[in-house]
Amino acid sequence: MPSPSTPSQRLTDRKRQAIIEAAIDEFRVAGYETTSMDRIAARAEVSKRTVYNHFPSKEVLFAEILHYLWEAIAGGEELAYRTDRPLRDQLLELIAQKFRLLNDEAFVSLARVAIAAGIHSPERALDMVARMSEREEGLTVWIRAAAAAGRLKTNDPVFASHQLQGLIKSFAFWPQITLAQPPLDIATQKQVAESAVDMFLAYYAV
Repeated sequence: MPSPSTPSQRLTDRKRQAIIEAAIDEFRVAGYETTSMDRIAARAEVSKRTVYNHFPSKEVLFAEILHYLWEAIAGGEELAYRTDRPLRDQLLELIAQKFRLLNDEAFVSLARVAIAAGIHSPERALDMVARMSEREEGLTVWIRAAAAAGRLKTNDPVFASHQLQGLIKSFAFWPQITLAQPPLDIATQKQVAESAVDMFLAYYAV
């Protein structure tokens, strides 16, 4: 049985949460370059040292925000491959989880911030893309498991994952990021998800 958290642990957790929420607001309002750890500390009402105790750099903090949003939207749920369910149903659930993230206003705002920051610094862009891609690893893991079970034919799960996500993002991410288009409505999400999954399975399913 896990031991109950101490008051100091709970205070630390509250401070970490306050820092994340303050950073989300700061990055969305001021952009990446202008936002500083000092401003985040002031908004969170903690010391700058406390911010650095939790997050050693602005880059790490920004990446943690993206992870935080993903976990909040996904409810901490990792959709694992299952042998007893149709591939199509499982993939549609994974895509539905992805849509919840892509439809989140805070995530879209921060994605714009990340892309704008990356334009001025190619090295930073590569780092941010790598960190954001960590949150897409779940689909790669699922594809790898399905291939190992003999239900998908691919020797490169990462490539296959990027293909499927590209089909989704071309409708539900890049138009919203670059052209400020609204999120897809439910009917269009369904159309995009089903057609993408059907195309994917037509090529990869055994």
